[in-house]
Amino acid sequence: MRGVRDLARLLLVSGATGLLLAGCGSAEAPSAPSAQSADGSFTLSSPAFSDGAAIPAHHCRVGMPGGENVSVPLAWSGAPPGTRSFALTMVDRHPIANDWMHWIVVGIPADVTSLAEGASAAGLPRGARELENTFGDVGYGGPQPPAGSGDHTYEITVYALDTDTVDLGDRPSAADIERALADEVLATATIAGTFGR
Repeated sequence: MRGVRDLARLLLVSGATGLLLAGCGSAEAPSAPSAQSADGSFTLSSPAFSDGAAIPAHHCRVGMPGGENVSVPLAWSGAPPGTRSFALTMVDRHPIANDWMHWIVVGIPADVTSLAEGASAAGLPRGARELENTFGDVGYGGPQPPAGSGDHTYEITVYALDTDTVDLGDRPSAADIERALADEVLATATIAGTFGR
């Protein structure tokens, strides 16, 4: 009899714990778009650097040692069905940078799967459009971390969208972009490069 009571008590506690965990899960804030499609098939890479590695100096802004402000080459694959266009962002996630936008491109056609090195301003696919970055320039603005601030992480994301056009304004912030794309994103793919001084 005691064994039955112990088993009933265990089941009761387990059930309550399950309900508590379920309640916690439902109370969480919505998460940011996934870094990959649900099955992980939408991926992004760069022939210039591997995920988490240093970005070569010539991709940095002019004025940095070796900086030529040449936009980074990118390649992506596995976009989900229904993708009608891509958008791209490059954001400095270091706390001192406060989500500084280095590159924003919208209207990349759905049949495009890469951007060559130096594509910004000169070699973007037809229909693609660059917006103003936080430096105040239209196009790519390479890494330029303040001296002594250590390594900065530059997060590059390609968004697969279910629309051909998206209105982000002329100089959107990272938060503006996330809000504007929230209902249009089918999947995202992200890589990160670092640079510091």
